[in-house]
Amino acid sequence: MPIGLVVGIVKIIAGLLIFLLVISTAWQIASCEFANYELKDDLKDVAALAGSRIGLMAGSSDDDLRDAVIRRAARHDIRLGRGQIQVRRSGTEENSTVFLVAKYRARILFPGASLVFHFTTSSE
Repeated sequence: MPIGLVVGIVKIIAGLLIFLLVISTAWQIASCEFANYELKDDLKDVAALAGSRIGLMAGSSDDDLRDAVIRRAARHDIRLGRGQIQVRRSGTEENSTVFLVAKYRARILFPGASLVFHFTTSSE
């Protein structure tokens, strides 16, 4: 086999591997960003439900809200602990507003390396 042909094949294979690495990385980043967007939407829902008072149920405790956020995050393959979720309340007991903030990290894997993204998502 001529050396020029071998070099050409090696270049094609290397180019394909780099292309696949770029596509894989882009897919992982897009997945993390989409999951973060979905979690933000869920935080807004949980905060809105916690802040609404219709007189039929007692208000949710901070731990109840944290547990609800952890369950919602798990639906998007985001693992959260209670310490990663902040609950802030404002207003009166009859007319309160709840704000939720979740801080977490997501890891993007490369062959032989990884990259960590830090996310701070809130219900505001």
